[in-house]
Amino acid sequence: MPLSKRLLGLVFLALAAPCGYAQSEIFMCQDEGGRKEYTNVKRDTVGRNCRQVSKEVSVVPAQTAPSRVSPPPGVGPSAALSRAESRRKILEAELQNEEKLLIDAQKKLGEQEAIRSGDERNYARVLERLKPYQESVDQHQKNIDQLKLEIAKLK
Repeated sequence: MPLSKRLLGLVFLALAAPCGYAQSEIFMCQDEGGRKEYTNVKRDTVGRNCRQVSKEVSVVPAQTAPSRVSPPPGVGPSAALSRAESRRKILEAELQNEEKLLIDAQKKLGEQEAIRSGDERNYARVLERLKPYQESVDQHQKNIDQLKLEIAKLK
């Protein structure tokens, strides 16, 4: 475990003390490999290469949780259903728009595939020319798939 995680764990334990102030000793122990370990348990330091790093740890008491606030008017089950329904309508409208765009992109790709100019004897040049049209078709298809997923989550 990295040194910073151990130290953070030790600080967390010190902060989690139930009283407003705790006094403890913190020791840093180093093994033969040079790894450092921090502890506040004195019996863990017996027979090890340890030195005291800190004598006191101040603990700030936890703040009390705020009282539960009632939701603003109009935010109830019926409002949530209304929001879900409006979200569904928006997603379905976007889906219809993407489907139209997909059909248009497929049509343009088909038109471009039918065209073959004289300087495109090499098929790689044809693919290079068609690449933006194919990417457009792929992007619209991905958008449609994502919109269908979102609509399915609402059900």
